[in-house]
Amino acid sequence: MKNTFLVLSLALCASVVSNCPVRAADTVTPKATDQQGFEVIGIEARTNNVKENSDGGMIPQMWQRFYMEGTIDQIPAKVDNSIIAVYTDYVNDANGDYTYILGAKVKAGTKPPAGMVAKQIPTGKYLEFASEQGALPLVVPKVWRHIAEYFLAAGAPARAYKADYEVYDAAMDPNDASTHVFVGVK
Repeated sequence: MKNTFLVLSLALCASVVSNCPVRAADTVTPKATDQQGFEVIGIEARTNNVKENSDGGMIPQMWQRFYMEGTIDQIPAKVDNSIIAVYTDYVNDANGDYTYILGAKVKAGTKPPAGMVAKQIPTGKYLEFASEQGALPLVVPKVWRHIAEYFLAAGAPARAYKADYEVYDAAMDPNDASTHVFVGVK
């Protein structure tokens, strides 16, 4: 039941950028951080925000597959108990196609199992945005709306569009969870 609810919850919040307006008082202040690169193994799909904001979104289907097939248990050499959702291989910016990978951090050089891919997340400067604690269908879209608003503001740094990622605790309760979103900047 927990995994079913998680899949349904994430199906509602999988969009990278929402078109919903955010009041200035609601904006989140990110934490600047230098992140070391790491490798992720998981399943992937090519998508874009227009598709993800419609009934044809790939990301909800990926979360469903991730849980139904027990993907997390098939990933070798995991370095922690996190689920990592990566946005990478951007064509240009938030308006173009990108690759979405759902998986876990692994030891460097780990070979992906059949049907999965390995991706190197680059070392670099990231802004870390923390969501509120609560039901995932509410907190994840809200933090992405804050992120979109933050980067539209005057004086905001430019996004790198190399790799952005979300970190989830694999044992999370989808009714009372949070995520940290790391957005690469130049």
